[in-house]
Amino acid sequence: MNPQNPFLAIDHVQLAMPVGAERTARRFYCDVLGMQEIPKRADMLKKGGVWFQSGDLQIHLGCETDFHAAAKTHPGLRCSDYDALVARLTENGFDPVDDNRIPGPRRCHIHDPFGNRIELIAEK
Repeated sequence: MNPQNPFLAIDHVQLAMPVGAERTARRFYCDVLGMQEIPKRADMLKKGGVWFQSGDLQIHLGCETDFHAAAKTHPGLRCSDYDALVARLTENGFDPVDDNRIPGPRRCHIHDPFGNRIELIAEK
């Protein structure tokens, strides 16, 4: 272990969703964002929710009975084809909001169907 840099990468990000909203999650994360659904461990199935993957990046959506969207806390996802993804989001009724406050690659914020904030960042 390197004491200067003990972590290598983020394995996954967990976001919340309402109970029973797996179909809506699949439509957004698979059909719109282009991620692949991955199987949950058998012992996790009874809790509901759904997991997605794109390359090494995973997003796990867990069910909460007293659901509240993450309006400020968010994952920042670097995109291989930022323009195509933003166009696909717009075509599907989502409203990417450009964020020019940070120098560097283009970026925007979107909200998933549950109101969770997600930042999209263009590849460098």
